[in-house]
Amino acid sequence: MVEISRTLLYIAFILYLLGTIFFAVSVTGKKWRDKDGAMTGNRWGFFGFIVTTIGFISALGYFITRWIAAGHPPVSNMFEYLTALAITLSLAFIILYLIYKTNVLGMFTLPVVMLLIAYASLFPTEVEPLIPALQSDWLAIHVSTTVLGQGILSVGAAAGFIYLARTLDFTQRGKKVFWFEFIIYTLTSLLGYILIRYIFQWMNYTAQFQYIDENGQSDEMTYHLPALIGPNEGELLTSGVMRPFINAPAWIRSDDLNTVIWSLITGLIIYFLLRLLLRKPIGARLQPFLKGIQPTVIDEVSYRAIAIGFPIFTLGGLIFAMIWAQIAWTRFWGWDPKEVWALITFLFYAAYLHLRLSRGWHGERSAWLCVIGFAIIMFNLIFVNLVIAGLHSYA
Repeated sequence: MVEISRTLLYIAFILYLLGTIFFAVSVTGKKWRDKDGAMTGNRWGFFGFIVTTIGFISALGYFITRWIAAGHPPVSNMFEYLTALAITLSLAFIILYLIYKTNVLGMFTLPVVMLLIAYASLFPTEVEPLIPALQSDWLAIHVSTTVLGQGILSVGAAAGFIYLARTLDFTQRGKKVFWFEFIIYTLTSLLGYILIRYIFQWMNYTAQFQYIDENGQSDEMTYHLPALIGPNEGELLTSGVMRPFINAPAWIRSDDLNTVIWSLITGLIIYFLLRLLLRKPIGARLQPFLKGIQPTVIDEVSYRAIAIGFPIFTLGGLIFAMIWAQIAWTRFWGWDPKEVWALITFLFYAAYLHLRLSRGWHGERSAWLCVIGFAIIMFNLIFVNLVIAGLHSYA
């Protein structure tokens, strides 16, 4: 059953790739003509939607078969959670596509889906029994609701990104263009992490350290990338590998921080190679393909996604989380890093809805907030989950 689930996820990845190609052709290619020579619209977008829907069904098959194999909802570790986020993101896109028929949304959303799946595959993929802290029905209730809300919110971020790419003036080298290009750099950093991990995985690179953890106990840690930052009071046990430049404090998971730094460095290299190849800001190269997009429609898509995703995330990420925390830890709130950033995410999107509905923040300002919100979600998911030690570190 586990092999079946892996095969279904692989098929879904291939179908999402095909869907991306079809949507890209629909945006950048020529229109179809009927027998009289009149424009009839671009059918590549319809093909992309069909392929994406089949891909979602295959991904859903992965989720169900892995659930059967594991005996619990497959959202208990980083591999399972990231793939679940990718699935919910594709589901949210399918729903919004049925409403708005926006091909360009597929061209930008599906690559993020594929990046999430590829990123997830770098974490351990084995099916393992749940640790005692997760052996509860609230795992399905809390985590599944949270990931569904985040997936829908992520579509809003994709729509906001499209709005900015469509409307910004890239001939002016100001702060707006800088931050837009910085968003693209963060995506290249995620791609860079995937590439660099696969390279060193192919080389079978490992470096073993002995260190002192946050409880003052001696333990061992394995690095899968050369150590730029070592663990607290770390002693390198593997010969013939690079020694770290500095050591991290005990409250930081140094192996994951080391990975983040490698990702940022590799992403910077990829970004500058793209800039050299394109010879202008990447956003400026994207903009000509978006001339046919109506900004008001994309703005409405982003708002609709967040209006739907926000209450779902609130239920899963805060209300259900606090109920489970009371059951598991006998307190509703404990200021754990994961809890704090869930609260920050809630307050940010609450502020977004307030500013949009009460202060008239539409268009560009709304789009920037959508993108920032997604950055907060990813920071909570990646940096807080992996680098900062806390009660949720098992995820």
